[in-house]
Amino acid sequence: MAEYRNPKPTVDCIIELAGERIVLIRRKNPPVGWALPGGFVDEGESLETAAVREAKEETGLTVKLVEQFHTYSDPKRDPRQHTISTVYIGTAEGEPSGSDDAAEAKTFPSSALPKDLCFDHGTILSDYLAYKRTGQRRKL
Repeated sequence: MAEYRNPKPTVDCIIELAGERIVLIRRKNPPVGWALPGGFVDEGESLETAAVREAKEETGLTVKLVEQFHTYSDPKRDPRQHTISTVYIGTAEGEPSGSDDAAEAKTFPSSALPKDLCFDHGTILSDYLAYKRTGQRRKL
């Protein structure tokens, strides 16, 4: 019987807090570094539900999704396996605290994001900041 090796669906969430701050998590597990809150979609779960669940598990924040931003599918975006991530923009109130597979959760001004970002999250955040400045989405 043939084994099918399909990409795994994931979600990431750009959580905006007051003062143009963005929530990032520091990952406990490899690859280590800062990342957007997110993770794998469970069977029977919508992408939107997964994004809200993962954000809550990793940051303790209740996120209201504002819009679907973009889907990232470069086969090399995750060094562990081929994943496809649908990225959402959401808002929340309060201060994050890391839990689940996040060693910590912290806010960063959009003008001072850390450099040691995991996966393709540097690209995602660069696209997001350009979108916020210009209203233009990433070109395909």
